[in-house]
Amino acid sequence: MGTDILIYLGGLALLDTLSPTIIGVTLYLILSDNKNLITRLSTYLITVMILYFSLGIIGILGLDYIIEAFSSAFQNKSVLFNMGLILFVVSFFIPTNKKNNILKPKTQGIFSIIVIGIVTFLIEAGTALPYFVAIGILSTINLPFYNKLLIIAAYNFIMILPGLLILLGYKICGSRINSKLIKIQNKISASTNSVLSWVVCIAGVILMLYSKDGSTITIK
Repeated sequence: MGTDILIYLGGLALLDTLSPTIIGVTLYLILSDNKNLITRLSTYLITVMILYFSLGIIGILGLDYIIEAFSSAFQNKSVLFNMGLILFVVSFFIPTNKKNNILKPKTQGIFSIIVIGIVTFLIEAGTALPYFVAIGILSTINLPFYNKLLIIAAYNFIMILPGLLILLGYKICGSRINSKLIKIQNKISASTNSVLSWVVCIAGVILMLYSKDGSTITIK
């Protein structure tokens, strides 16, 4: 696997760090000022990561017709370019003024946090275009399965990294940054669709650039 493909996969992973749901729940848990912040937030992020990791495995090892569909699409550079162009155009038609309500656990228990993690996955998985593109690329690359697992795990770790960085910043600075976190929370709540529009747009651009790459892909 060439460095160029790693760059594409890394770019897609960075796009998935823009998840407004993950960041929104992270901010809510921090600002709710509970005593078990690390345990609750770690449980939430690990739940999301495990579910996305499982989705990645299913995408690579799942039903044959899914793999074949990914392989044929990602082997054909013209199809790739057209897919990217469609995503790029569609991104301009996504409304950007819809306000989003942040997911909030109903209780302080760990089970409630796990449920929120599952709900996050169900909400985000349907629009996780960068992740599906990354799975499609991985499904066409001739790599040992354990290497693909490592790549998927690294991708998902990058995806939840903003939550960990926000927690680290809060632990270092404490309540002094509460006002800034509240501003970020309000901005995320009011601009969820705007973020989705940018993610779809950039994912389309990455696909178009990937389609113009001169590198070849070996189907396993």
